[in-house]
Amino acid sequence: MMKSGRKWRNWSGIVSATPRTVLYPLHIEEVVDAVKLCRDEGRTLRVLGSGHSFTAVAASDDVFVSLDRMQGILHVDREACTATVWAGTKLRMLGELLHSEGLAQENLGDIDVQSIAGAISTGTHGTGLAFGNISTQVVGLTVVTGTGEVLDVTEKSHPELFKALQISLGALGVIVQVTLRLRPSYRLKYESARVPLSDCLGRLGELAREHRNFEFYWFPYAEPCQLKMMNETEEPATPDKISGYLSDVVLENVVFGALSGLCRWVPRMSAPVSRVCAAAVPTGSKVEHSHRVYATKRLVRFNEMEYNLPIEAMESVIREMREQMERANYRVHFPIECRFAKGDQIWLSPAYARDSAYIAVHMYRGMPHERYFADMERIFLKYGGRPHWGKLHSLKAAELRNAYPMWDKFLKQRSERDPEGIFLTPYLRNLFGIEVEK
Repeated sequence: MMKSGRKWRNWSGIVSATPRTVLYPLHIEEVVDAVKLCRDEGRTLRVLGSGHSFTAVAASDDVFVSLDRMQGILHVDREACTATVWAGTKLRMLGELLHSEGLAQENLGDIDVQSIAGAISTGTHGTGLAFGNISTQVVGLTVVTGTGEVLDVTEKSHPELFKALQISLGALGVIVQVTLRLRPSYRLKYESARVPLSDCLGRLGELAREHRNFEFYWFPYAEPCQLKMMNETEEPATPDKISGYLSDVVLENVVFGALSGLCRWVPRMSAPVSRVCAAAVPTGSKVEHSHRVYATKRLVRFNEMEYNLPIEAMESVIREMREQMERANYRVHFPIECRFAKGDQIWLSPAYARDSAYIAVHMYRGMPHERYFADMERIFLKYGGRPHWGKLHSLKAAELRNAYPMWDKFLKQRSERDPEGIFLTPYLRNLFGIEVEK
């Protein structure tokens, strides 16, 4: 145990907390002890991952539990092609550890610094019509509930709890172990292309179907957009080149960071900078093992809102976003990221029961985002949007209940597994519509 009192901030700096106590358990029994401590003393507990959520979903001014000392692979079942790992394992480490076993996850997002438990708890996803979010790869979970009970949960052993736990926002208990469905290691060929946005939208269905993983970025006030395509290949890995370093690190981070700083100090430069960045979209290709291709370096910090939409709505939403941007002339230069995901049956998944498009808007840290995000959110909601749990949004319990058909079933599981509200913070109480007992 470590007394705190020091301020914690998330990655973007928009969320802060000053926990009274920070705990670093080494094994499950110490997590159980932490839960029992909170029960006995009437305190609340949140698990601290890597701080990559833009909402206050992880924030607490009481007890933080970090699982940073609970990392690594526990067991590999080669016949079933699964692995059980500690929940605190960071995705970057997990990719390398699995690769050393000849295994890999079927899909990942574009950031790999999160813990596996944090990634699944907030519905982190990659892109690809054939793939759901990372939570769909989960086949088993070990969780310490709010009563201090340790449960091994699978779809067969606890069918309803499993569907609630796959994306749970940490509200049902502390996930301590995760069992993942895997596949043999594979290589991907990554290609980046620059095309007019109108061409991309005209070929949207074709591009998404033809490529294993497809996403695109378009820039406010600019016509060129970036296509990112990844497909499995037997080609050998491409040697690291100085040109790749210049593109991935210098151009996309150092230069873009300097331009972002200019926009913060001189906001009227946002539109010209956006057009410059669009014109400078890198083109080229590389081959590497899958877990090393998905992620990109993110050194320029920002705030983000992302919504899930019915897949058929993507083109209409983008056109309406463009029209609104021209009318409102927002001071924004960050590109808009567009991805795809297969529908699933996870209760709090934004992709619940529908094949989906994801659209994410960003604003450089320190620049006002409120009006821009609010106006984009209105468009998303018009088309049936559901928010990503780790990204900024304004929805409350009543609106979320309408968006998520299994909302009440999830809340029932929450109350059964954490009857005293140990895992509830003011943010989560507000999100779930749970009043504080007087």
